[in-house]
Amino acid sequence: MFVYIIILLIVALVVIAVWISAIQQHKEKQEAERRKELAKQKRIIEESEDVLVNSTNIPMSGDMLRVIQKRVHDALAMMVELTPTSRELKNRLHESQERMNTETANLTDSDKVSLPDNDKQLIALVQGIKKLRQLLRSEHSKGKVDTQVFVKEDRRLEKIQLRINVESQIKRGLSAKTANMVGSARQYFEKAYATIMAVTYSDEYVTEKKNQLEAYLNEISTELKASNASAVKKKAEKEKDDLDVLFAPKKKW
Repeated sequence: MFVYIIILLIVALVVIAVWISAIQQHKEKQEAERRKELAKQKRIIEESEDVLVNSTNIPMSGDMLRVIQKRVHDALAMMVELTPTSRELKNRLHESQERMNTETANLTDSDKVSLPDNDKQLIALVQGIKKLRQLLRSEHSKGKVDTQVFVKEDRRLEKIQLRINVESQIKRGLSAKTANMVGSARQYFEKAYATIMAVTYSDEYVTEKKNQLEAYLNEISTELKASNASAVKKKAEKEKDDLDVLFAPKKKW
């Protein structure tokens, strides 16, 4: 009988040990998942703040700013839920809420943008717009952005991207033309024209740039024709002079 009691106690101890181990593993798994989720929300906040920093030269609308602020607020709220004892996170969440309630009177829905002075700044500007559009699509796919707001903002950013593309090509074309690099100028203008013609909508800007680029291309075409005609004329005159020299009467000495 005593032996059976000892066996039962051993079995009970094994069961308790297994149970404690299972609980410990479960807690460790929960903690790992919590840390993973915290890291994910932290990346969301950092990405959102980076987008804002890289978008300083992009006309920012109130709707677009609220999308970014809401994204940061939701990530902070999740972090507070995962770490309810963190006073720092609670303060940041409170500050985020206050920013969301701040008026956005100085923002604009314009699609006009000033081109940077150098290519490095231009590339950073284009990358900033791309990141804004990616963020907007991501939040819309999660159901956090109204479809009307998404369509309006995505179209506005698309127009800004179009302006940067077209205006930069025109600027390069005019510089090449000033430097008498007519062939290069034509290539830049043709690229800008192809970009404008590929647009699926029409507005004042598209119509204006289409007409402007057609005028530039016609002007270059006229210049090239005149240059070719002049070259042909000079070549013909040279050949005529060579023939005259060849068949000229020989002088008698």
